[in-house]
Amino acid sequence: MAQKISSNCLKFMLVLSFLLLCLLTKSQYNFSGVDAFLTSNQKALGKDLVAVVYKDGKIVYQKAVGDFTLKSQAPIASCSKWLTAALVMSFVDEGKISLDDKVSTYLPIYETYGKAYITIRNCLAHETGITDNQHMIAKILERRKFESLEEEVNSFAKREIAANPGTTFAYGTIGLNIAARVVEVVGKKNFGMLMKQRILGPLNMKHTTFEGDSDAPNPSGGAASTPEDYINFLSMILNKGIFNGKRILSEAAIEKMQTVQTANVPKVYIPKTAEGFEYGLGEWIQEQDDKGNSTVVSCPGLFGTWPFVDKCRKYAGIVFVKSLLSDQKRELYLEIKKRIDEEIPSACN
Repeated sequence: MAQKISSNCLKFMLVLSFLLLCLLTKSQYNFSGVDAFLTSNQKALGKDLVAVVYKDGKIVYQKAVGDFTLKSQAPIASCSKWLTAALVMSFVDEGKISLDDKVSTYLPIYETYGKAYITIRNCLAHETGITDNQHMIAKILERRKFESLEEEVNSFAKREIAANPGTTFAYGTIGLNIAARVVEVVGKKNFGMLMKQRILGPLNMKHTTFEGDSDAPNPSGGAASTPEDYINFLSMILNKGIFNGKRILSEAAIEKMQTVQTANVPKVYIPKTAEGFEYGLGEWIQEQDDKGNSTVVSCPGLFGTWPFVDKCRKYAGIVFVKSLLSDQKRELYLEIKKRIDEEIPSACN
């Protein structure tokens, strides 16, 4: 009798193991098409790169090409803006500032120079109206003159106004840096410390820093990070503000960041790599549904790294490289995402 029971238990365990194996096999994605594309376009993308896809609480795909790994650190340029916008939104969550507060409330020099009506929302949406220098080399040389974020942001107040706040979109570094200076004043700490305490530390981004070769931190483009670190940030965005069971930002904050701000606003300057996209708060609205709701949000950087979140397919991804982002590379990145999408069905109608 005991032998029969033992035999039945063994059969049950074998069946159960088979079912679990089938279930596990079914849950895997076939990213061989992505692998092949990355390998064949390695030189065009920049030789060293890492691609990561995060879904259902884990990394479901990673591919390292060349000398890069998940832990490789490199400058991420404008991908920094997403981090800075998140920091600003943490203060909004606490009620310490409002998106529609005037910058001059915290930085009186803006009222002194006739810019009293610029809001924090204008800053996060690149709609301050302040003239920006779009020549990268000139911009880098100009930044090196400043010894602090305060000094740089005060210089913005003295620039010409090209348009009334909120009436034009001009992508650049001015808005996010002004917003970062506002939270320095409100938080009574420097930008780097606030970023570590509120975003980098809670997200376990140990190898991400805004400490570059300039005395003044650059909230708009001065971060260096790793694929492993940045995917933590993206997972928080994907999970509507939660990371490892802990709330970093409110769901409302995530929604506001992903809401189009530029639908009816003339675009004075937009990088060619982002043509056709709209803009939210610190991030691009890469794709929208028929009602104008964001479905894919991203924040590509000049040095080639392209992080994104697909809300319909419920995954986050990043292609992490260190080479200049050109018009031709844009099409490569979009093709990479297309190949990932072919393996992950959309939950949107």
